[in-house]
Amino acid sequence: MTALWTSFLVVALAEMGDKTQMVALALAARYRRPWTVMLGILLATTANHALAATVGVWVSRVLPPGVLAWALALSFLAFGVWTLFPDRAPEAAATAGWGPLLTTTVVFFLAEMGDKTQLATVALGARFETAAAVTAGTTLGMLAADGLVVFGGSHLTRVISPALLRRLAAALFIVLGLVALVGAVAASR
Repeated sequence: MTALWTSFLVVALAEMGDKTQMVALALAARYRRPWTVMLGILLATTANHALAATVGVWVSRVLPPGVLAWALALSFLAFGVWTLFPDRAPEAAATAGWGPLLTTTVVFFLAEMGDKTQLATVALGARFETAAAVTAGTTLGMLAADGLVVFGGSHLTRVISPALLRRLAAALFIVLGLVALVGAVAASR
């Protein structure tokens, strides 16, 4: 249960102000079919994060525990710093004849490749060694964060500052990194 809730919280906060959240907003504005856009996000995120979490679990079984502990600690600290800087969203170009569901699914899947939330999912998979719980948590986190912009749009920024959410996400990554760092130091002794 810890893997699910930690994964949810990490990705929900990290997604705030992320480029894929801006892509979700652009797709929702373009198609004006929020449920279809959300379904595309669900399909893309589930596939992308299942792959990422599985890679993380695989890495946890291949790397020696000491190396893995240090790699996780450093990656979470790096994600914390990375999260402090806002992403720039690529244009969500409509593909003729694809329709809103397929366009959202493909554009969102590709936008998520190499994104900090995908890389965080790899690290979470390695940390918790359970692809299913991490995938469920990160996917729900993405849906929660992106649902805010798909359904709330510009109203959200009047209530919560994206900069504040970025700082909270960065703090969470740094706390996870520090906890992992303590574990790595203890394992090295």
